[in-house]
Formats: sequence, C-alpha cells, structure tokens
Amino acid sequence: MRKHEVAVITGASAGVGRAAAREFARRGVHLGLIARHREALEATKTDIEAYGVKALVCEADVARSDQVEAAASAIERDLGPIDIWVNNAMVTIVSPIKQLQPDEVKQVTEVTYLGAVNGTLAALRRMLPRDRGTIVQVGSALSYRAIPLQAPYCGAKFAIRGFTDSLRSELLHDRSRIHVTMVQLPALNTPQFDWCKTRMPRKPRPVPPIFQPEIAARAIVWAARHRRRELFVGSSTVKAILANKIAPGLLDRVLGRKGYDAQQSDEPAGPDRIDNLWDTVRKGHDAHGRFDGEAKSNSSELWLTTHRAWMGAAALATLVLAHIASRSRR
Repeated sequence: MRKHEVAVITGASAGVGRAAAREFARRGVHLGLIARHREALEATKTDIEAYGVKALVCEADVARSDQVEAAASAIERDLGPIDIWVNNAMVTIVSPIKQLQPDEVKQVTEVTYLGAVNGTLAALRRMLPRDRGTIVQVGSALSYRAIPLQAPYCGAKFAIRGFTDSLRSELLHDRSRIHVTMVQLPALNTPQFDWCKTRMPRKPRPVPPIFQPEIAARAIVWAARHRRRELFVGSSTVKAILANKIAPGLLDRVLGRKGYDAQQSDEPAGPDRIDNLWDTVRKGHDAHGRFDGEAKSNSSELWLTTHRAWMGAAALATLVLAHIASRSRR
C-alpha cells in the first residue's frame, strides 16, 4: 500500500503554482511539476525537496496535448499513480479589445483554457480506470465577472468554468468517484504582473485588495482534500460575484469608469518590457510579485468557508445554551 499521495501542478515554476507546490510538500505529497521553464522548475523542486518529498520536473507547454500527456506518463512512471491534478498554468495580455491581434487571443486561450482541458483529459485517462482522484481547476473571480483590458483571459476563465460544470455533471451521471472542483481566486501578489504583455502606458498591477499567493495555495490544498464543488477565496471574490448577480449593468459602468486605472500602477511600462505570452521569461521566478507591501497574508473569508462545520456546530451550541438559560430563568 502506498504511503504517499502524488499531485501534479501545471504552471509550477512561479506564482500560485510554486506556492501550491510548497504547501503540498509540507503535507508530504510527492509532486510532478509542469511548466515551460526548466531552470525555474528545478528551483521549485529544490524548495519542496527540503520537506522530504520527491519531485519530478517536466518541461512542457500545456497548450500542447502531446507534451502534457508525456509529462503525465513520466510522473506516474517515476512517482506513482496521480491522485491530484491542479490546472494552474496561465498567460494574459492587458490590452483594449480593439487593439488585440487574433494570434494573441489564440495564445491566451490555448494556454489558459486549452491548457486546463489538456491537463484534465490527461488526469481523467489515469483516474477513470482507478475510479478515484481529484482535479482542481484554478479559477478566478474573473470567471464570473469579466473586467476591461483582460478579455482573452476572462474568456478563458469563463470557458474553464463551463467545461468544469459539464464534466462534473458527466461524472455524476457515470457515478464516478472522481472529484472535480474549482477554486475562484482574488487578486494576488504574483510575478505575472511583471511578465504579462501590455499595451497600456503604465505597468500592470492587480486590483486591490491583494492577497499573498500562499492564501491561494492553502485554498488549493484544502479543495484537493475536501469534496467542495467550488471554493471562493477572499471577500473581494465573493463581492464581485454577488454584485454581478444583483446589478451587472451598474458594475459595467463602474468598471468602465475605474477599471482602466485600477489595473495600472504609476510606473511607466517602458519600451524594453519583456513578457511571457509567447515564451517564458528568464528571471523573477518566485511565488511573490512586487506588491508585498500591499498584500494581505490572511483571509478571514477563506477561514470561515473552510470551517463551516465548526461554525455551524458553534451556532447550534449557542442556541442550545441560550435555550437552557431561558428555561432556567422561568
């Protein structure tokens, strides 16, 4: 009998993927690490091997289904059957739609959306015969509420949510024990804002409030271990989704008025800016971006949503005690 779990993380070289790898490693999970930049993956591997787990580096482009399939085969051969698959890889471009080029939209879609599809299919090929396993889709508040300047990315996240809902229904139809979940994230302090392609005059930035990637990592690991359909991380995620349900037209106007400036810092982008839309960048691979001074390290909303049973028990106990106290005063 195996004494360890095996998880796969795409986009494991930096940002949320690197933070999630560390969080899984703390819990004794062996890891298959997939991304385009081998040196950065090796750095992630060094990080997590300090926790006494095994890791396998797989340099692959998630937009290529053959490369994802080859990576999955190598991971199972070296580490054992895959228990958890986390689809996290993404790219984006910050640009008005009227300035987008078709090949740019195609690239964001293929990496962000089809990358998740390719990862899901590779996971299912291995999990279905065993009738066990968990697939975690890393989503965003933007999978419910799109914002200006990131139309291709928002479209890809919407598509992942639709694909995942279809898959979930099919697994229920087949009475499969495979669990699929989606973690909807808030704005995070990751390096993507230093790497993403932009046509705006000032450097891209996340829309506040900003959270550290370790919060996302904890949410991903929790979602992988609990049969929750969807997990919303951060009060800003919940507010954006609720606001879009209640007053989408008003939100359109607010974002039209404030959404451009909110996604740009005060620093000029500069003509020599490098980006990772077509190829990986060669520096700055870490979990954190440049917004440590603004980012929150805790999320009360995440704590509450992952402790619902405790909260319910506490509320019930309070009611019981109140009832006993009222009876004793009679």
